[in-house]
Amino acid sequence: MSVLSINSDSSSILNRGPEFTNVSVGDTVRIGVLMIEGNKERTQFFEGTVLSIKKREGRKTLRVRKLSQGIGIEKLFVLDSPKVVSLERKKISKVRRAKLYFLRGLGKTKKLKDQSWKLKTGS
Repeated sequence: MSVLSINSDSSSILNRGPEFTNVSVGDTVRIGVLMIEGNKERTQFFEGTVLSIKKREGRKTLRVRKLSQGIGIEKLFVLDSPKVVSLERKKISKVRRAKLYFLRGLGKTKKLKDQSWKLKTGS
C-alpha cells in the first residue's frame, strides 16, 4: 500500500459524520445523543455551557456543564461518535479564556456576557 492511499483513507475516516465546526467555548449548546433501550431508540438531549474543546488526531471532544437542581453535571462528548446525533447552538457568550473550569466553583453567581445577537444574524 502506498503512502498516498493511506492518506486518502485516513482523510475519509476523519470527515465522517455531521460537521460541528461552529461551536466555541462559552456557548450554550443542545446535544442530542442516541439512546438504545432494549430494541427501542430515542434521542436524549443535554443542554449546557461548553467548558472546553479538545482536538486531537482528528477527534473533537466537548466538555459541557449544566446545573440540575443546584448540582453541576459535566459530560464529555466525542463529536465523531455515531451516538451524537445533533448539535444546536442556543446562545453565544463572550469569553476570554480557552478553558472555563473556573465555572465549577462559582455555581450560578458568574454569568457570561451574552452575544446572542450574533446567532440571529448568522455570523
